[in-house]
Amino acid sequence: MKRSKTPAAAVLYTQNKQHSIGWYLRRDWQLYALLVLPMLFILVFKFLPYTGLSIAFKDYKVAKGYAGSKWVGLDIFGKVFKKRDFGQSVYNTLLLNVLDLIFGFPMPIILALILNEVKSKYFKKITQTLLYLPHFLSWIIIGGIAYSMFSLSNGVVNALIQNIGHSPVPFLQGNGWWLFSYVLIGVWQSMGWGTIIYLAAITGVNSELYEAARVDGAGRWKQCVHVTIPCIRSTIVTLLIMNMGKLMGGSFERIFALCNAKATQYTTTIPVLVYRWGIGDGKFSEATALGLFQSVIGLILVLAADWVAKKLGEDGLI
Repeated sequence: MKRSKTPAAAVLYTQNKQHSIGWYLRRDWQLYALLVLPMLFILVFKFLPYTGLSIAFKDYKVAKGYAGSKWVGLDIFGKVFKKRDFGQSVYNTLLLNVLDLIFGFPMPIILALILNEVKSKYFKKITQTLLYLPHFLSWIIIGGIAYSMFSLSNGVVNALIQNIGHSPVPFLQGNGWWLFSYVLIGVWQSMGWGTIIYLAAITGVNSELYEAARVDGAGRWKQCVHVTIPCIRSTIVTLLIMNMGKLMGGSFERIFALCNAKATQYTTTIPVLVYRWGIGDGKFSEATALGLFQSVIGLILVLAADWVAKKLGEDGLI
């Protein structure tokens, strides 16, 4: 005799029953529809370009195409490594990105800790909006603002410096000052947006930990050091590992918007060299090989940072 299912067993059976993909698509089609454009963007701009990586191993000729161009193996990489600009571009890329990491990475953490201590809800919202705003500006606009502020002849900052009796400072016209301005502008542009993740992590900290710290006599500073920072440490480590992969990267738009003919010592980076070789000189094989070299080194840095994090007891990425 077949045993009938009780109501509780029937509910459990229904919950554990595996439905087909079509059932989930019909139930949540609005959510899946929202994924169409992002997935198309990733497919077109992230995956389809992989088909062009073969150019790095061929003597690519536009007229012959992928199939007709001669396969030369690693000869293109040998040519790239021997070029005079290659060493300078690697040095400049590492220098700019290491400075960004040293000065730019801690700033969102510090800013998030400060905003977390603000009690006025309206002041906090206004401050966050103003801090997020630079992230949504293109680098061309930021470059125009930078030259309006720091120009040697008619910049606002240099006008104030001259009014107090000092000589103007070549913020964007001298190599050393250009490097300082590059890092400063980059920190200003990115620090507000970076606080979003840290503020979200801070809101997840158990309030009972703060109550226990207050009972033990800890002030706001000690609560921050001994409660907040340890609780968001995993988030900090994860973002640090991801930023390690950017040490061989860089922003072409940022360099392009801030460069000028009087400050050229640090403006030759790998993204700039890829643009110069590929678009300017038509050396598509060399440009592709350099871009592939940059991506491989970035992957190695991420994996190495993840390995070190795990050795130190953190979760890591993988």
